[in-house]
Amino acid sequence: MKCLIIAAGEGSRLAMRGDSKPLVPLLRLPLIERVILTAKGAGLSDFYVVTGYNGKKLRKHLNQFSQDKDLKIHHLINEEWEEENGLSVLKAKGQIEENFILLMSDHIFDKTILTELLQEKVVDGEVMLAVDYNLENKTVDVADVTKVLVDDKDRIVNIGKKIKKYNAYDTGIFLCSTALFEALEKGSAYDGTSLSAGIKILAKKKKARIFDIKGNYWIDVDDEKAFRKAENILLANLKKTSDGPVSRHLNRPISIRISKYLLKKHITPNQITFFAFILSVIGARFLDSRLFFRRAFW
Repeated sequence: MKCLIIAAGEGSRLAMRGDSKPLVPLLRLPLIERVILTAKGAGLSDFYVVTGYNGKKLRKHLNQFSQDKDLKIHHLINEEWEEENGLSVLKAKGQIEENFILLMSDHIFDKTILTELLQEKVVDGEVMLAVDYNLENKTVDVADVTKVLVDDKDRIVNIGKKIKKYNAYDTGIFLCSTALFEALEKGSAYDGTSLSAGIKILAKKKKARIFDIKGNYWIDVDDEKAFRKAENILLANLKKTSDGPVSRHLNRPISIRISKYLLKKHITPNQITFFAFILSVIGARFLDSRLFFRRAFW
């Protein structure tokens, strides 16, 4: 299955961290690389990335990244990147002609969400949106998040940032049929060329369903506050289910804090390996000297 990723916007609220939001490093790995590698981990390998603002720089980076990771990355260009995000999705019309995954370049999420979503089926004319039912989720910016009203049959009734009645949040993770393209074109006359407008069109036809992420993490890394939250989420999820009590409550918290410190100091894994090697050589030297003196004087 093909994967479409929107990466055309300016991302001005993170401008202090770089002139291309998708390339802003989160724990040393650019946002868009995290999204692509998460999707790859779920089994996807054929990517269509829509670029716009500072697109030449991003496309050059992705070309090298695709070679390094042996991925197919196709470039789609949205010159109207300042307009609504539905225009970016429409750039894939005619390029993608079967069901596809749609992701945002600045939404970080647990691979489990995508792995399980890929097990779902959408018929012609349908779209499925992964939603978060946890309205108390502290990582969500309620003022900015897209909200969703879902009925008791798991169908979307309404969607938008300003709707008053809702019971879920839009995670920006979709399983789509190509009917989304036609809906977006119709939505331009109905509610603007936004992704939400296209989903509204399909919802009226009862063709927009939801997928419950069941508490798995996701976050829209849209500003500095969300960026710091994303760092903490990723570090917290380094914990393993196999950890025993000592690892869970002592070793892992300490190692996470050390890792976060080392990342901020731009110390690389190779440097740590080299330092450990030098320590082991020094330790072996001291041990050898101690054994020599013991043999000499005892």
